[in-house]
Amino acid sequence: MLYYLFEYLDKTMDIPGTGVFQYITFRSALALILSLLISTIYGKKIITFLRNQQVGETVRELGLEGQNQKAGTPTMGGLIIIIATLIPVLLLTKLNNIYIILLVVTTLWMGVIGFIDDYIKIFKKDKQGLKGIFKVIGQVGLGIIVGSVLYFNPSVTIRERSAEPISFNQTENVIRETPRETKSTVTTIPFTKNNELDYAKIIEWTGEGYENWAWLVFIPIVIFIITAVSNGANLTDGIDGLAAGTSAISVLALGIFAFVSGNVILSNYLNIMYIPNSGEMTVFIAAFVGALIGFLWYNSYPATVFMGDTGSLTIGGIIAVLAISVRKEMLLPVLCAIFFAENLSVIIQVSYFKYTKKRFGEGRRVFLMSPLHHHYQKKGYHESKIVTRFWIVAILLAIVSIVTLKLR
Repeated sequence: MLYYLFEYLDKTMDIPGTGVFQYITFRSALALILSLLISTIYGKKIITFLRNQQVGETVRELGLEGQNQKAGTPTMGGLIIIIATLIPVLLLTKLNNIYIILLVVTTLWMGVIGFIDDYIKIFKKDKQGLKGIFKVIGQVGLGIIVGSVLYFNPSVTIRERSAEPISFNQTENVIRETPRETKSTVTTIPFTKNNELDYAKIIEWTGEGYENWAWLVFIPIVIFIITAVSNGANLTDGIDGLAAGTSAISVLALGIFAFVSGNVILSNYLNIMYIPNSGEMTVFIAAFVGALIGFLWYNSYPATVFMGDTGSLTIGGIIAVLAISVRKEMLLPVLCAIFFAENLSVIIQVSYFKYTKKRFGEGRRVFLMSPLHHHYQKKGYHESKIVTRFWIVAILLAIVSIVTLKLR
């Protein structure tokens, strides 16, 4: 909203300084500061409200040191992240930008699913919360919306280069690169020289006109990514500061990708895909990072609030949509390897337990406990040490991911 106000003032009244709102870097810095202030200052009031409403966490008996002391800690703290993100976004972004619209929808959509889950756990006294099938339906629904918009909306394009030879004489040719914006299902493959993959090529075997049916491949891929990443974030939210801290690091790396992909000069210099209008996501990302860091003010050990599924599902959904939008979804196993490891540890544990129970009559375990962070707790590591080391790993993974801009 402020963006449009200052744009109007700059064009009609020529007031000095109003033109600075045209710069993504300025609005991103402002969004980061504003979201950080909102989450830290008003976060305390939200926590007090949650405590007064007796929105307390019911902790499972995990046999972990200090776990029972967390019972009664206010949850649904993801509301802090959502509010602190959306207010700067509504004030400082171009609200007609298709990527901003998708991210706002994602935030609200996943926030509502997580809120319902937390509400059932707390007020209906059902520890299972929202049934898994309904969570999946919600995630699939968001995947269909995001995939359809990214595929069919005319504003979602990439800029291609086509080389056209121009003959000046019989012995000399000059190559002119003519950029053009086009709809495409092309994405980026990390660590490769010719690092582009077109999802449409998967159904090339169907014959002529296969490009028209590429959505049959693209949309299911989007659904899978959103479901996997949101569940990974949900599983990672198990000890104080783990999910918020690792997510902030990953999102910051995605912010760099969004900025360079949406800048025609930087994308040309780095020889990466230029995605028109995607740079505006940098403002959203800055607000989101500020909200996550501000939330850590209260969520770091010992936590005075938990994010609950309201926050964890929202975080995962946003990260997935950001990665898909900047065509870096294939980098997620590296950038979000913490989420991937948490997911994988649960899958391995459950699968091996069922297999050994069927074959040997008793279930056996690979890990002392899953998800992975509980395994280290069982081994006697303090949760602060686990969180700090996971953060360090997340930083290294983010650096590796950023390096892929040039490492091919």
